[in-house]
Amino acid sequence: MNTFSTPHQASRADMALSLNMKLLAQHELHGFGGLGEGIAMQQCRDGRRILWLAHEAAPKNFTGVDVTDPRSPRVVVQTELPHMKVRSNSLEVSGDLMAVAYQTQVPGLKPAGFDLFDISKPEAPRLLSHFDCSGPHSRGVHALWFVDGQYVHMASGAPDFEPHNPLDDQFYRIVDVRDPTRPVEAGRWWLPGTRVGDEAPQPPRLPAQFDTGFRVHNTNVFPQRPDRAYVGYIDGGAVVLDISDMARPRVVSSWNHSPPFNGFTHTVLPLFERKLWIVSDECVQDNGADWPKLMWVVDARNEKNPVPIGTFPAPPVDAFIRRGGRFGAHNLHENLPGPTSFRSETILVGTWFNAGVRVYDTSNPYQVQEIAYYVPAAPALSPAGAIQLNDVYVDDRRIVYTVDRFSGGLYILEMTI
Repeated sequence: MNTFSTPHQASRADMALSLNMKLLAQHELHGFGGLGEGIAMQQCRDGRRILWLAHEAAPKNFTGVDVTDPRSPRVVVQTELPHMKVRSNSLEVSGDLMAVAYQTQVPGLKPAGFDLFDISKPEAPRLLSHFDCSGPHSRGVHALWFVDGQYVHMASGAPDFEPHNPLDDQFYRIVDVRDPTRPVEAGRWWLPGTRVGDEAPQPPRLPAQFDTGFRVHNTNVFPQRPDRAYVGYIDGGAVVLDISDMARPRVVSSWNHSPPFNGFTHTVLPLFERKLWIVSDECVQDNGADWPKLMWVVDARNEKNPVPIGTFPAPPVDAFIRRGGRFGAHNLHENLPGPTSFRSETILVGTWFNAGVRVYDTSNPYQVQEIAYYVPAAPALSPAGAIQLNDVYVDDRRIVYTVDRFSGGLYILEMTI
């Protein structure tokens, strides 16, 4: 293991790099180690901890891993998708319920929506219902949020939603699952001008090489502010909605750095006590073609007038751009409200694809400090030729779980800060 000191070392994809983090275990998930943006932990009634993982692509749907002993992870269940043109990129757990998103490769296919499972017996997940979002212009659900056992918030298409541009096909939807056998829509909101029939003009688009759509990604709603949805609207920036009346969401504020930046706002993470937002971009092109993709600090003391005050320090750009695959910001550990989740107003953890998983101290929001990182060596058979860490979850023991997009599977790490 190396703490790199030169760009040459950082550019070596075959080298693992670390600072204040150590690898406890890796699991390649029986040869299906390509994982998406869904990591959730279940605290079982018998005391076990099950980590649920969504796969990046078919043929696998989701995998459950017993991580009660994080040094000895064990697969307890692994499920199949119905066909090769669908993916289950996202999942969330609330108690003994799990919501799993389904997105198809092209509009018009099924299943496109989400499933609700009873996971009280993790080895045998039991399907309770399917919420159908399929339609002629819909690919279904890309990402969902489900933390209270009552509502699923999601980035989704719908059978009655026709976008002007096919890149704008997923908008914000709220689904009431208080009866998990009969989910029903509670509300929806989309960026005005993106739907056929809107009175508002269409929003101006980014240059074609960076245009990734005016569509929703993360839709976070926290128990501290159940009347607010913190939405990453990709090329539409960060949008905060008042959802006190779920049937009629309305805009409270928005902030968008693109243009002049290159789009794709992914996550809006509020730090409620400090009145800050941490906003993460997503890199979506290889070899730095869409750089910079950053993590931002936004002053939200005046909720209606968010002001950017800094960015997180980036890994050495010249080195990692040459390392292989994507290089840039992506997912954050989102201070989930569940009983097993690590929560902090100052310590933030995020993934940077080929630059691994990285830990930051934001005590001074004007000068964020990197305090730890772990960059695995390139997994065998990875088409990127380098690690591509996709998502991250941190439990209450400060154990970090992070996953590779293509073949490396699950990495379990301990922070030694």
